[in-house]
Amino acid sequence: IAEQHAATVAAGLATQNMKPFLAIYSTFLQRAYDQVVHDICRQNLNVFMGIDRAGLVGADGETHQGVFDIAFLRHVPNMVLMMPKDENEGQHMVYTALNYNDGPIAMRFPRGNGLGVPMDQEYHTIPIGTWEVLKEGDDAVILTFGTTIPMALKAAEILEKRRISVKVVNARFIKPLDEKMLNDLLAKNLPILTIEEAVLQGGFGSAILEFAQNHGFYHSHIDRIGIPDQFIEHGDVDSLLEEIGLTTEEVVKRVSILARKKQQRA
Repeated sequence: IAEQHAATVAAGLATQNMKPFLAIYSTFLQRAYDQVVHDICRQNLNVFMGIDRAGLVGADGETHQGVFDIAFLRHVPNMVLMMPKDENEGQHMVYTALNYNDGPIAMRFPRGNGLGVPMDQEYHTIPIGTWEVLKEGDDAVILTFGTTIPMALKAAEILEKRRISVKVVNARFIKPLDEKMLNDLLAKNLPILTIEEAVLQGGFGSAILEFAQNHGFYHSHIDRIGIPDQFIEHGDVDSLLEEIGLTTEEVVKRVSILARKKQQRA
């Protein structure tokens, strides 16, 4: 196991105008944190990091839960961090990363099979820091990415039947954020729920809270769902998600509360 060495070799290759692909499990990238910070990011080198097994991993066991990488990479300068909603968007992110020459860029991807979506025959680059609206809505917003998108869309469908209109956003860039879209959502005073299959402390939801505070949106209603402050034990992924409350039912409940608060303010 030589993650530290691999990260430094990737940095060295990048100094020689090569484009290394550094593929490491999320849980093992922790071993190379110092090298990522000092050898890659501090020098702003063009290294493409593939972060495998991002999120809960089920059969791989407790030590392999990939839930810390957002929190330990998001605060490092020069880092771009993204996660696709499916394998088709994933291939375009790989193409984007290979054509990105402004520093380190990382793509998270989960353990397991793809969703089986149709694959585009031609690749295209995705503008860095841009999100995608998957469903329009006027009462609340769900910001999420990767494996939790189906959960958000299902919750939005349930809420629609209860006359709560929810916008669902594929927040595929965790860093940088889509500041234009986020400014627009906060300016409209729409309540926001963030969902992430990663630790809440220092995670994506924290980034949204920081953005709101930094841009003067002090009265925004923002709620977060993610991995609580505990180590997640070995188990079936669906059972683990149920145990920690990362479910469609919890999303429906949280958004309903946010929507009620918005109606009370109106």
